[in-house]
Amino acid sequence: MTDDSPTADLVISAGRVICAETPWDAPGDVVVRDGRVVEITAEFAGRSRQRLSYPDGLALPGLVDLHAHPAESRSVFGVSPDRFLLPRGVSTVLSQGDAGADNVDAFVAETIEPSLTRVVLAINLSRRGESTAAGCFADLADADVDRCVAAIERHRRHIWGIAVNASHHACESTDPREVLQRGLQAAERAGLPLLYGMRRPEDWPLADQLNRLRRGDVVTYCFRRQPHCIIQNGRVMAAVIDARERGVLFDVGHGMASFSFAVAESCLASGFSPDTISTDSQIAHAQTQPEHSLPLVMSKLVAAGMPIEDAVRAATIRPAQILGLEGVGTLRAGSPADLVVLQRSAVDEAMFDAHGEMRQGLSWNVSAVISAGGVVV
Repeated sequence: MTDDSPTADLVISAGRVICAETPWDAPGDVVVRDGRVVEITAEFAGRSRQRLSYPDGLALPGLVDLHAHPAESRSVFGVSPDRFLLPRGVSTVLSQGDAGADNVDAFVAETIEPSLTRVVLAINLSRRGESTAAGCFADLADADVDRCVAAIERHRRHIWGIAVNASHHACESTDPREVLQRGLQAAERAGLPLLYGMRRPEDWPLADQLNRLRRGDVVTYCFRRQPHCIIQNGRVMAAVIDARERGVLFDVGHGMASFSFAVAESCLASGFSPDTISTDSQIAHAQTQPEHSLPLVMSKLVAAGMPIEDAVRAATIRPAQILGLEGVGTLRAGSPADLVVLQRSAVDEAMFDAHGEMRQGLSWNVSAVISAGGVVV
């Protein structure tokens, strides 16, 4: 190597770089070589084959979406992760139950292995996953513990946990208590956590549902207004606080119907922040405007009162830690060079929750996406 040879493949320069793990929160240059982060520095003095400069941009680790529906096939909710998630800043995504024991082999072969996006699975307790429009637990026989555990053993390196949705849509006339009980049986046998969707309280008190969950289990749709809500009389329910103190985790899961500004504002004002921010992205979002994205959901949380630093943590290192993914959600030296650069809107913009309620706030939009050191956007 001569003295004037490049010492980096890529340098991303931004007016603000945030890495919650290192922690770095300042202007800086992220230096990349051989698909890995070399360092974050105030100013890189060496030579680079390529330099991208965003003086007004916010550079972050590639985002981690803890609840979405990445699936190239066999899921009625599925979207292509490389087409709909990665260009919107998501480098790593957890599939919420798209595949079950009967179709997990195909899911691994058709979605997980070929995708540039890092896809992890919360396998559905239902053997057929989300492969039909009918509720996945409409037939209780589909909640097959033995088949679920056997499928996990076949694909353990791709599977983080077990998805159990006790909602009326998922269960129809099936008893949600039995569904959760079977999910817990499978989780105990496999040594894995649950990703849990709650049942409406008039069918089953939320306190009883939460009391059955364990440390490391994740409750999604936590800022939903209806048919279930964790706020009563303007305060976070005692059962929810107790569950968090026991180690149960809480995820946003925005989706088409599962985010309320009023609920989020009440929770945040009382000091109850979500552990993770996620989109529940699915095929119904494919043509929505503005684009449904993790940066947009983060912007909504900030508009509701969540500090931007906390929102970044909840969409990067915290979900990566929950998923057990070493080197993901961070820009520390040696980690895969997955980054997103966001640009803040010049003025406040209208943002809407799932009920059409509006808040004004600054929104963040994707300017660049880097995956394993390669420029995607």
